[in-house]
This record gives sequence, structure tokens and C-alpha cells, in this order.
Amino acid sequence: MAKQYWLMKSEPYVYSIDDLERDGSTCWEGVRNYKARNNMRDMKVGDEVIYYHSNAKPPGAVGIARVCKEAYPDHYAFDKKSHYFDAKSDEDNPRWFMVDVEFVGKFDRQVGLDEIKADKALADMELVRYGRLSVQSARKKEFDRVKKMAGYSG
Repeated sequence: MAKQYWLMKSEPYVYSIDDLERDGSTCWEGVRNYKARNNMRDMKVGDEVIYYHSNAKPPGAVGIARVCKEAYPDHYAFDKKSHYFDAKSDEDNPRWFMVDVEFVGKFDRQVGLDEIKADKALADMELVRYGRLSVQSARKKEFDRVKKMAGYSG
């Protein structure tokens, strides 16, 4: 199967690109939207990800990550002490999944949402059309365009 491209949002005060760089990899837990969950279930090891800081001033693309473990049940959904607990989720038939991502690189400069929205080549990007979704697909040309806008050559 061909490599796929994605955009994943995280609030920088929750888990930033710097945190991912420090840790090397992490699980992407806590997604509680069916479309975002389905996107993660479609991810394959080696798929590349635009790492995006949401709820930031300004929000924007800050780096690149790579899927390093395919979807598996989000065990936080079963943990009553977790912020991500879901009483309706069943361990025998899990509702929520997560993937693991690894750090690839950090942009020298953030590509802000306003800049992305202003670029006609990105007019059809899910980020522009459906801004709220936390895990989105991206086309290779969109992925490459955001990297170019950031001056990222990695």
C-alpha cells in the first residue's frame, strides 16, 4: 500500500513537538471523534504526519512525525481515573483506538493557519475545509507544500 499523509493536532501545553522530540515517540491517545478514530485505524507504519499545534496563538504546523505503531485499543478509555475514560467502551469490542508516532523533525518556523488558508494550493486541504477535526488526511502535494512553506528540507 502506498504511503499516506496526515495532519494531527495537539495543544502545545498538552503535548508539543518539543515533547515529542524529547521523548522520541508517543501514543496518540484520547481521540473521541469517530472520523478521527477511523483515520487512525487507516494509518500504517511509515505514514507521515504534519504535527500541528492547535489552541495556540497562532495555531499552525510545527513539524513532522511518522506513524511507528498501527492502531490498537486506547486503554485510557477503560481507565476510570483517566480524563479519557468512556463508560460505554468495552475491552472486548473497543470503541476507541490510538496509534504511536515518532519524531522526525521540527520546522525552523511555524506555518500558521492563516498562512495555510491564504495559500490557494491548500484550498482543498481538510484543515481548511473541516478545521476542527484532530486527525485528518492530507494529500502528498499538501504535505509537501506545508513542508516547503516551513523551509523544511528533511
